[in-house]
Amino acid sequence: MEPGPPDDIDVSLRRFLSEDIGRRDVTTDSTVPSGTRTRGELVAKSDCVVSGLPVARRVFELLDPDLAWQDEAAAGARVAAPATLARLSGRARAILTAERVALNLLQRMSGIATATRRYVDAVAGTPCRILDTRKTVPGLRPFDRQAVRDGGGVNHRYDLSEMVLIKDNHRRLAGGVGRAVAAARADARGVEIEVEVESESELREALLAGADWILIDNQPPAIVARWCAIAREAPRRVFVEASGNMRLETVRAYAEAGVDAVSVGALTHSVTAADVSLELFPE
Repeated sequence: MEPGPPDDIDVSLRRFLSEDIGRRDVTTDSTVPSGTRTRGELVAKSDCVVSGLPVARRVFELLDPDLAWQDEAAAGARVAAPATLARLSGRARAILTAERVALNLLQRMSGIATATRRYVDAVAGTPCRILDTRKTVPGLRPFDRQAVRDGGGVNHRYDLSEMVLIKDNHRRLAGGVGRAVAAARADARGVEIEVEVESESELREALLAGADWILIDNQPPAIVARWCAIAREAPRRVFVEASGNMRLETVRAYAEAGVDAVSVGALTHSVTAADVSLELFPE
């Protein structure tokens, strides 16, 4: 998981648990006797691509370090409902209290992985890759990016420090494409520079300025194909990305237009969660 050491993820998970538990789990504490043990299964009730089982397991472990866990599905596997994803056993109170946070993350991650796989399948047979974006809920980016990878997609830049991406507002405030690229080249040495273009003249200016990546935004496939051909004539190899309201019905046309990648914001900003439940029984 990104970023940094595993402890970083634990910090996030503890914060999520604290938010959900509040002062205490009054329902569980008042109805389930202390010392009660339980066994259970995580069951997918919708067809999905699996992602997030290690995260769900860790949520439970933070409240029950002696939890017993057995994966029944691998990350990236397609499963048809109903499907048992994992089996677990341990302290009933801890498992019940952690249930909602574990399920929320598992359902979201599996939903993202499922959507990503649909886009990856849609461009199968072409060299085109499916990229995610930074359109993630604050605090969930490492989880969302892992889910994209589990679905067969590729991660774009993690944060603003990782890559220069000059968009329309940057261009206007910098005084144009050429000036923006030159300023970025002088200040952010060693960092790749991507430029969003909205016209053929901006494309040619970005190529002349030495952009490493070209982002063609909100253009029909025919325009993308023509601009992609222009980019391929540049003396040095340029990575070409297409974006802008991508849909499953249209993404293959963009892949066949010759781009290296298509970025899809909807993978993470419009998640349809997988349906996963926890079925518990007395041990």
